Amino acid sequence: MSLHLIIGDKRFSSWSLRPALALDMIGVPYTEQVIWLNQPDSRQRALEHSPTGKVPLLKTEHGTIADSLAIIEYLAERFPEAGLWPQDIAARAQARSACAQMHSGFMGLRTHMGFDLRHDAALDVFPADAQADIDRIVALWAECRAAAVESGPYLFGKLSAADAFFAPVAVRLRTYRVALPAEAEAYVETIYQWPAFQRWQKAGLEEVVR
Repeated sequence: MSLHLIIGDKRFSSWSLRPALALDMIGVPYTEQVIWLNQPDSRQRALEHSPTGKVPLLKTEHGTIADSLAIIEYLAERFPEAGLWPQDIAARAQARSACAQMHSGFMGLRTHMGFDLRHDAALDVFPADAQADIDRIVALWAECRAAAVESGPYLFGKLSAADAFFAPVAVRLRTYRVALPAEAEAYVETIYQWPAFQRWQKAGLEEVVR
């Protein structure tokens, strides 16, 4: 078995962070390759690996898988013992729903609060669409916790793919200094204390484009 993850800059690529965290949860060895974003040859380099021209990509014995959600679903199926999704059927359905909502929505947040590990400043004014997204995220996290059947500080108690998916959101909320309800702020802190995230953060902050 060979797994090769192709990612963008750790400082900027929120989509790459998600499968990297999932791979850490599984605990299997894999190799990593960075395609630097926002460079003249970035898309061409990505196209050498996939017709999407985007990262992340996971090269496996079953072919190349594009898109972070597809990668996580592949890993969950390939390594069921890792428990990437909650075992309880209702909690698992809620986890998948939350990830799908994140995957396809929250454009206000994405537009006005770009992912950058080095960012550390609040917006002068939060646009209405970004604030609406923040409000929905806080509510969505509460819905996840309400559906959880296991205890623990993560969205479904035990660490899951949902936490990998929402880790970049936690980064945006902290780096843009968003005031949050206590429970949501505690979850952001949980992500920042996650060792796998801390390793990614450290690497991203130290990154030098080559």
